[in-house]
Amino acid sequence: MSLRAVVIDDEAPARAKLRRYLAQSDGMQWVGEAADGPSAVGLIYKARPDVVFLDISMPGMDGFAVLQALGEPLPAEVVFVTAHDDQAVRAFEVHAFDYLLKPVGPERFARAIQRLLDKVKPSLDMAGRIEGLLDGAPVPVRYLERLLLPSGEAAELVRVEHIDRVVANRNYLDVFVEGQPRRLRGTLDSMHGRLNPASFVRVNRSTIVRLDAIRQVQPWPDGEQRLLLVDGSRVTWTRRFLTNLPPGLSLS
Repeated sequence: MSLRAVVIDDEAPARAKLRRYLAQSDGMQWVGEAADGPSAVGLIYKARPDVVFLDISMPGMDGFAVLQALGEPLPAEVVFVTAHDDQAVRAFEVHAFDYLLKPVGPERFARAIQRLLDKVKPSLDMAGRIEGLLDGAPVPVRYLERLLLPSGEAAELVRVEHIDRVVANRNYLDVFVEGQPRRLRGTLDSMHGRLNPASFVRVNRSTIVRLDAIRQVQPWPDGEQRLLLVDGSRVTWTRRFLTNLPPGLSLS
């Protein structure tokens, strides 16, 4: 089994270099990358990597803030890749596996990979041997409880019960909290799968609504429904998506 790795760096050439190194490393598999802190947290939750190659200095949310948002214990081994030589002590205080100084040469990177494989690979191989025993077991579903959202030049962890609606906007999502949109990169389908269907419902092609944010429901032409939300916005619940009505909820 290969170690799954993600690369987090705000500089595209630095990400490309690490991708190239990973492609040349036996036992490693690149599974994604991000260019900023908020996107990094979402990627790590989604991709569930074994290793995170993480820059420290990034606009809005640095590498240490990313680890703080992920919480303890960290979900993956962390290798800092940075131009700053004065943060090593702090890096190991947050239990980083390694600390690579830019520009990273192929030999130094290869040594870090070998140490990672020596530490992590045995446990992954054992997991692979017993995986067949778990095939018939039900998979527990864990829905989002908090979402990391941009707030000015920083980011804020927001409990999902404070989110009123999520609206698709091309390659982004506008997440409305108390009437104010916060923009994330992502798809509505992906977000819909991460939100508890007992609390959130998709009401049309571009909108997810928290049920408790609905103040009023009005009949609308062609069998549709018009929703008035607590923030004063109005949203149409189209006929196609009325089949998403959660059990125990009636609009009649």
